[in-house]
Amino acid sequence: MIYGYCRVSTAHQNEENQHFVIDNFVKNNNMTIDIWIEEKISSNKKLQDRKLGKLLNKLQSGDILITTEISRLGRSLLEVMGILQTCLEKNCQIWTLKENFRLGSDIQSKVLAFAFGLSAELSKSLLQERVRESLARLKANGKKLGRPIGAKSKILKLSKNKKRIQILINQGISKNEIARIMNVNKTTLYNYLRNNSNSLHL
Repeated sequence: MIYGYCRVSTAHQNEENQHFVIDNFVKNNNMTIDIWIEEKISSNKKLQDRKLGKLLNKLQSGDILITTEISRLGRSLLEVMGILQTCLEKNCQIWTLKENFRLGSDIQSKVLAFAFGLSAELSKSLLQERVRESLARLKANGKKLGRPIGAKSKILKLSKNKKRIQILINQGISKNEIARIMNVNKTTLYNYLRNNSNSLHL
């Protein structure tokens, strides 16, 4: 089986670009994606809570998982290594198009997976450090940090109407329509739903 895997971090991003890149690649190489796996979820989420985790469990010997870049799989070194290890044990391959790697059972694949996992981990750490430095600089200059008061009141409003929101979701009402009903910006609603996904049945 050949799987195409696309992932974006937020509901405001679109996985169509990744889908397009993978689709073009397989067509140019006389291949066919048997099953597409697409999800909108942060790579910070536990692997077992992502569709990718369920896919790894069902992979069989000879399967190929194609994604646009290795960062779509995970951003921590241990997670990337764990994913590769799972595929190695099952005799599967991971193909990443941006880096043009075919990660299989050979020693080169293990080295490359380690290198790119480390690179992703360092990139994340450096980004977090830059954010902390920027926040510290803004605070030192007297800039008031945190969510705007108006946004806080909207979140509080959504929290008080949690049961009603759940009922609307159960009725199949779209998120945009729920935002209109609750008189909040759709971005505010999306953030609320994402932060409360464990207590809401989405």
